[in-house]
Amino acid sequence: MSRKAPEIDLKSAETITFRGFVFLTKTKELRTVDGKAVNLRSQTAEVLSVLAARPGEIVSKDALMQAVWPDTFVTDDSLTQCIADIRRAVGDDAHVIVETLPKRGYRLNADPFGAADANAAAGAARARTRFSRSGFILAALVLVAAAIGAYYGAETWRAAPVRSSAMPRIAILPFDDMSTGADVGYLSDAVAEGIITELARSKTYAVIARNSSFRYRDQPADTRQIGDELGVDYLLEGSQQKIGNRLRVTAQLLNAQDGSHLWANTYNREIGDLFVVQEEIIRTLADRVGRRIQRPLPKSTAAQVSALHYHLMGIAEMRSDFTAAGNQLLRQLSLKAIKADPNAQFGYIGLAWSYRHDATFGWHEHEHNRDDALKRAAEYADKALLLAPDDAEAHHVRARIHTEAGEIEQALARYNQAIALNPSNSNILHGSTDPLLYIGRTDEAIDRIEQAKGIDPFHPDLLHWQMGWALWEKNDCRAALAAMRKMSRIPSGAHRMLAGIHACLGNDREAKDALAVFLQDSPGQSISQQRSEWEKVWTAPGSLDRWIEHMRIAGLPE
Repeated sequence: MSRKAPEIDLKSAETITFRGFVFLTKTKELRTVDGKAVNLRSQTAEVLSVLAARPGEIVSKDALMQAVWPDTFVTDDSLTQCIADIRRAVGDDAHVIVETLPKRGYRLNADPFGAADANAAAGAARARTRFSRSGFILAALVLVAAAIGAYYGAETWRAAPVRSSAMPRIAILPFDDMSTGADVGYLSDAVAEGIITELARSKTYAVIARNSSFRYRDQPADTRQIGDELGVDYLLEGSQQKIGNRLRVTAQLLNAQDGSHLWANTYNREIGDLFVVQEEIIRTLADRVGRRIQRPLPKSTAAQVSALHYHLMGIAEMRSDFTAAGNQLLRQLSLKAIKADPNAQFGYIGLAWSYRHDATFGWHEHEHNRDDALKRAAEYADKALLLAPDDAEAHHVRARIHTEAGEIEQALARYNQAIALNPSNSNILHGSTDPLLYIGRTDEAIDRIEQAKGIDPFHPDLLHWQMGWALWEKNDCRAALAAMRKMSRIPSGAHRMLAGIHACLGNDREAKDALAVFLQDSPGQSISQQRSEWEKVWTAPGSLDRWIEHMRIAGLPE
């Protein structure tokens, strides 16, 4: 498809300044106010040039696409990546410099005055000190607060995520559990999670990831506020209540812009009809955007729902207690799931995860070694895939096992299937970057990290950790350190990556301190052990040797 560039009137200013940076409009160069060049990809520089031509104005996505890619058909993801590149280059974590206006476009919030060149920009910055004393103090307090928030990742809000497609966006909120007595929590979040997965697979909506939409559990919040924070057009909320063998589910669709009700329904069914209820809700939501889903109603029995119940209990345990003890409980509940329904995939998925954890973290070494644990994990994952070839989580765990075994191409193929089956799962997108980074496809990994952020606005700190690794791979270790510092708390396991980044920057003392924190929880690590573990997996040219060098600088024993 061909695009024709729109006419965009360039401002007369030769430079645009914002937050300590200067963009030279003629040469499309980004510099700091003291003249240091900031590298940008050519397409990223083109996007910034279009925004800089209209500072303070909203530039639509279509205008940006037509200006930068006039004769080429590209997806919205290309623009999303360029916007992310700009924000990363200028440290715009809060999306204040390049602002997203949901459904409208982007705006470059430049300083309210121009400068003829970089030196003049610095002089103009100095001129700000002529403000009144009270104005200066207020501005200083705001800047200090912003700096503290950026350093520790303690942001109190986030700009709405950039759309990754033209589909309407929807968030499925956690359903209230109205059950009483022994029935409370029986199905946990089964209804809402099932709708997220299946609705994302149907590709009628771009569905926000569970991690972000479920953060509103038990929190009073205005519909429009949630819509703004998540950048969605619609919200689905509801409740579930189990009474004996009966299930009552209510659901209502809301317009996220004004809070108006668009549709509501109540379902009174047998407990075994859980998956049928999910499917009926999904079909109704699809109809609301003019796309009818026609497929057979899913298999649904009380035994299958019981197996799902045990599986969800096990996963919840691991989320709250990611330890050897929590993993053992996951295994026990997975065995109960298989006993409840040996023809359902859920218990086998749980067992595959538990043995994968054993292999990765060295848990239960008295029972089996790493290779035996991976073999058992693979057998259970394959069983789950045989029973449910369209289950995204079954493909996900198999991909993880392939990665641990050094079977990188098989891992990438499984990840691609898992992403196709559930595009709203940010955990799968995040996991898929491991094999990409191992073989040196770093830019693809960064793209997927940004995709995960786009569907998961309140994403976990793990994405910052992964971005730190990706930027270390690109030898952009200053940016890698900035990514790691965005974590609200750097866990002990991440201090090894932090040590490698400090070593890359020549911060030898900080590298040794970070590695010491890592070794407190992971004693016995050595250079030879890491080389043996990764030499068949980490095949990106020069990466493992460079990593070993940085570990030596940090003080890891041979």
